[in-house]
Amino acid sequence: MGRKWFDGSGNFMGSTAVYIEPSDPPAHTLALVTGCAVRAALALATHNGAKFVIKWPNDILIGNAKLAGILLERVGVHLIIGVGVNIASAPALPDRKTTSLSAQNITLSRNDFADALTEIWPDYIAKWRNAGVAAIVEEWLSFAHPVGTKLQVAEGEYAGLTGEFDGLENDGALRLRQSNGTQMIIHAGDVALGTDLHDEIGE
Repeated sequence: MGRKWFDGSGNFMGSTAVYIEPSDPPAHTLALVTGCAVRAALALATHNGAKFVIKWPNDILIGNAKLAGILLERVGVHLIIGVGVNIASAPALPDRKTTSLSAQNITLSRNDFADALTEIWPDYIAKWRNAGVAAIVEEWLSFAHPVGTKLQVAEGEYAGLTGEFDGLENDGALRLRQSNGTQMIIHAGDVALGTDLHDEIGE
């Protein structure tokens, strides 16, 4: 989608490839897996898990500011997963707030985060393959922004649609409840929190 990655010195940027077995859950659900794994790695490496919140489908926030982002790209039988974490510094973005661990007075080296993510990644892939998407959705919801959070779909088929977060479907799709009570199911795209839009959503 033409997005640029910010690679400030001291930040983490890494990628891995997952071979998609015929018996695996849908490949797109690895977005949720990766969000959970990155959050868990941050909690493990910093001993400060309560600060880290997941925004659909896989951004990691501190408060309402983006700390980490994840991109996925299918290449044949592999899914390439890229992870970026603002450890030492964060870019200024026009459409959302950003932060870094350093700005939150949390000390962590890039390599220590990489070690933590490397340690737990196989467990998350095994959980995805053996326990299924439902187990991943359950964990994702336990660390997500709360039900009722104001959201706006930022891109994709339903770009501009506003409403409140109403949980996830079993396949990880986003449930968005509009002001008239209609529930929309969003399978792909990106969303912005109400705080990103100066609380104008729904007004």
